[in-house]
Amino acid sequence: MSEWWTYRLSDFLMFSPRTYWRLIEHYNQAIWPAHAVALVVGLVLLWLAADWRANGGRWIAGLLALAWLCVAWAFHWERYTSINWAAQYLAMAFAVQAFLLIVLGVLRRDAHVPPAGMVQGMGWLMAGVGIVLYPLAVLIGDRPWAQAEVFAVMPEPTALATLGLVLASNDLSPVRRWVLAIIPVLSLLVGAATLWTLST
Repeated sequence: MSEWWTYRLSDFLMFSPRTYWRLIEHYNQAIWPAHAVALVVGLVLLWLAADWRANGGRWIAGLLALAWLCVAWAFHWERYTSINWAAQYLAMAFAVQAFLLIVLGVLRRDAHVPPAGMVQGMGWLMAGVGIVLYPLAVLIGDRPWAQAEVFAVMPEPTALATLGLVLASNDLSPVRRWVLAIIPVLSLLVGAATLWTLST
């Protein structure tokens, strides 16, 4: 029997890097041109966050809930489960986040509680990276454009943009802001662990 310390984290993966990236490539091809729609929605979200108006936060929360439901169903449930049995639980977590966004963001009744300036600035930066810059990561990894990860299409840019927009929101109480940040943070940790494991 092999010694347990000889195992690497990648030995516990149920799929190879090639299988994972091919899955994303086929997924992107199957749903095109949804990426263009997602980019437009993302830019609208950034505009709403920067140019806050009455009920703007409700629109942000509603559009984010839709994005999380799309990723839960189209990516996690319909595709990722074919190579990773745990994806069904990720799909459920994404559906829970959509529910929380509706209950705490769309249906909320609390007064406007702007976050601290530094937190809000960091939120806008994270949202911009998640929506605009994240797809360009394929250039760093020397991967084809067909494997680009786009907001409202893939988990990590969706979680990053959501975390940013929640932190930057002017009309969420601090408690609701942090509750809405839990699942995006966990999603980013899962994504980072997966990518790190694929690269080892």
